[in-house]
Amino acid sequence: MASGVLYRGHSVSSMMMMMLLMLLLIKNGSGQDECREFSCGPSEPHIRFPFELVKGMQDGCGLRRICLYCTPKNETIILLPSIKLRLTSIDYKRHIIQLTDPENCLPKKFLQINNFVIHHNQVKLTYEQEEESNLSFFNCSSVGHRHLRNYMQSRSYAQDMISCPIYVSYSFNSILQLDLTSCTKMFDINASIHAYELLENSFSLRWLEPNCIEGDIECFDCKRTRKRIHVSRSFIYSATGSIVLGLVVISFFKIIRHFRKKEEDQARVDKFLEDYRAENPTRFTYADLKRITGAFKEKLGEGAHGAVFRGKLSNEIMVAVKVLDNTEKEGNDFINEVRIMGKIHHINVVRLLGFCAEGTYRALVYNFFPNGSLQSFIFPPDDKEHFLGWEKLQHIALGTATGIEYLHQGCTHPIIHFDINPHIVLLDDNFNPKISDFGLAKLCSKNPSLVSMTAARGTLGYIAPEVFSRNFGNVSYKSDIYSYGMLLLEMVGGRKNIDMSSAQNSHVLYPDWIHDLIDGDVHIHIEDECNAKIAKQLAIVGLWCIQ
Repeated sequence: MASGVLYRGHSVSSMMMMMLLMLLLIKNGSGQDECREFSCGPSEPHIRFPFELVKGMQDGCGLRRICLYCTPKNETIILLPSIKLRLTSIDYKRHIIQLTDPENCLPKKFLQINNFVIHHNQVKLTYEQEEESNLSFFNCSSVGHRHLRNYMQSRSYAQDMISCPIYVSYSFNSILQLDLTSCTKMFDINASIHAYELLENSFSLRWLEPNCIEGDIECFDCKRTRKRIHVSRSFIYSATGSIVLGLVVISFFKIIRHFRKKEEDQARVDKFLEDYRAENPTRFTYADLKRITGAFKEKLGEGAHGAVFRGKLSNEIMVAVKVLDNTEKEGNDFINEVRIMGKIHHINVVRLLGFCAEGTYRALVYNFFPNGSLQSFIFPPDDKEHFLGWEKLQHIALGTATGIEYLHQGCTHPIIHFDINPHIVLLDDNFNPKISDFGLAKLCSKNPSLVSMTAARGTLGYIAPEVFSRNFGNVSYKSDIYSYGMLLLEMVGGRKNIDMSSAQNSHVLYPDWIHDLIDGDVHIHIEDECNAKIAKQLAIVGLWCIQ
């Protein structure tokens, strides 16, 4: 353990030393690049340290640098930080830059510029003048004239009050003299800038001289060879501090990103809850599904149409996400399920919360049911550890029948499920059954007693004979009743209808076995008389359904 700690400490120290050496190499080898000059065009200012030319607004520049970029018209633009201003000149001796507003309305953007200079300035830009002026801002959008009289016309320039209706004057000036009686006063502010600069759409900023001795920034003399500065102890301290600060800044931004992502997630959840209350399915992106399921981490099961994963929309709402495979083959099933499920709202039918249809990805989002499907509870009565009990089985049977009745008679257009089996009956916390999986369902616009079909559909062992062959009669809503009957017989018998693992059982016809059970040739041990009555009722109803 001690050696491991020493090794990790040595690794951290080595990493810190390597970073310091890299800083020294950058320090010793960066002078030539800093002395190079760039320009956006022949008539544009020359750009060198402490300015840095970047390709676009989204690209960053070095610490304590001033980012500039070129427009397609070869104009030099500075971003402070969300305001684009044009840089017209740079005085490297006096450390002054001249800025204008490309939209010719500097007074309108002044508050954002002033807020940046005073509060959020990372590159140490200040106003050129030191004394403050008391300025008044007026909204003259209702004046209707292109220019104001008197003061404006007496100057060599004139502000276009239609494209830029914000006017600035000194607070001590008379609004009568300036013809501002028709304008609305917005606010007063103290700032280190002249009113005429804003009206002329041009102002100056100064950048501060860096502190070379204390290691604030490395200084360059591009007229002669670069100054030779020895690596002092203070530089090592500052470099180490910079590394630590960098790690802190990275952590800070990661925390901000984390909380921002949580806010975005919360916004999505709020939007989902709106749709949830309005009973409208939500359309999710594939990225949403990855986030909801934790990159499809926990698989709940896999069926013929795809895998089901556990997900979480919020701490209160758990969901099951069914990702369909074979998208070309299952495309119609997906459209069919979304179309039909959007119309269904019943206590014994699973509700479709949302879906995903992005590229080749197809998925359906449902409520999560912790008890899973009825298939997990098909056990004989003498298996005391797993058997649910006859009263619960009766409750599940009645709820499933109620759901089927709603599909056949309660909807605007009858819906035939065509795939009723224990896998698609999901159980909530109270073992209330919910019918799911409507990929094979058919929406009947006319008579549900006569349904046209081109091919058989359903799960082996539960498909009605007429679905296999028209020799047995016409396909109708009774196909679901047959499948429901087989489900009841499985619940009573406590075993699967088809069991290919045993050669002996695979040849047994389940309805005959149940019939023998009722006649008394086969016995199921049931101690309580009431429970025996329930079992017999379920078996008789099952036989009625499949006859």
